[in-house]
Amino acid sequence: MTSEFEPATDADLAVVAAQLGRAPRGTRAVAHRCPCGLPDVVETTPRLPDGTPFPTLFYLTCPRAVHECSRLESSGLMREMGARLAEDPDLRKAYEAAHEDYLRRREQVGHVDEIDGVSAGGMPTRVKCLHVHLGHALAVGPGVNPFGDETLALAADWWSAGPCVDAPPT
Repeated sequence: MTSEFEPATDADLAVVAAQLGRAPRGTRAVAHRCPCGLPDVVETTPRLPDGTPFPTLFYLTCPRAVHECSRLESSGLMREMGARLAEDPDLRKAYEAAHEDYLRRREQVGHVDEIDGVSAGGMPTRVKCLHVHLGHALAVGPGVNPFGDETLALAADWWSAGPCVDAPPT
């Protein structure tokens, strides 16, 4: 099981626990850091320690980023994205490629039969969870997940008020 991201340290795991309000499960690495320096996306194992299959490879942890995704979801953005997906063959092709990228990256971490071929966030046929798409876009960079890129462009700068939680002393 390989990862292109930096392993999560004990300090990172403490931050993620504070962000989530619970101990993180299956966290392998920090996939993206907020401009404030704290983790905001972690890479998780495709099978949690208790044996549960877990399709979400890139888990958005920053509560402010999560709030921004929820705000955009409640505005009807996913409905509008879904309508565009149904009408635009180029967008469908790009979204299918995002789905394939997600599957490929998760398979590099580990194979889980129960979720084989299943990515996350509704990919590749619908838009179900902006949190997944933003996490994917932040982890792998622009140009991979069109709806993740769009979510990032529309989200308010969640980091501008400083860290979302207090970092543990090192």
